[in-house]
Amino acid sequence: MSGAVAVLVMEMQRGVLGSFPDLCWPGLIPNSAALLTAARARGIPVVHCTAAFRADRAGTHTDNCPFIVRLLRDPAHMLEGTPAVDVLPELLGPGDLESRRYHGFSPFTGTTLDARLRALGVRHVVALGVSLNLGIPGLALEAVNLGYRVTVVEDAVSGMPREYALAVLKHTVSLLATRTTTAALLADWSAAEVTR
Repeated sequence: MSGAVAVLVMEMQRGVLGSFPDLCWPGLIPNSAALLTAARARGIPVVHCTAAFRADRAGTHTDNCPFIVRLLRDPAHMLEGTPAVDVLPELLGPGDLESRRYHGFSPFTGTTLDARLRALGVRHVVALGVSLNLGIPGLALEAVNLGYRVTVVEDAVSGMPREYALAVLKHTVSLLATRTTTAALLADWSAAEVTR
């Protein structure tokens, strides 16, 4: 992988996976955990791209998207300061960074993520998490538009329904990003260490 790398973990939060259990594909959490452990061991930054809402909805467009309108029918959905917005504990490390957003579906717009990555010298992002419906394609498209190379770990992402999500991975994500697996990426990282 050329250029400094960071791993971006998209919305692997208690309230997201708890609200949408169909996103919990087999292997999603253990593969993600294995990648994050390996990244930290190699000094690769891990950034959790999270979403939350304020109770007063300040900073959130609440009526411009049908899915947001549906989500916010529940006044307690993903409220700032509640356990729902926490990253899954098995994926969180002490040195990890977090980039929180309060509107939209992708992690760069309206956040400091791009500036933080550039300050770290990052030129290549590895994406995992949820979902292939919105978040992962949005992340990949924004990252490419900003000049980053993108790799998506296909056995550490999910979407719903599964057949649709796999089609998005094949027909949309593959136009924006390199696709790999957990095992292949770990092997690449190990090989890169040997050649140093």
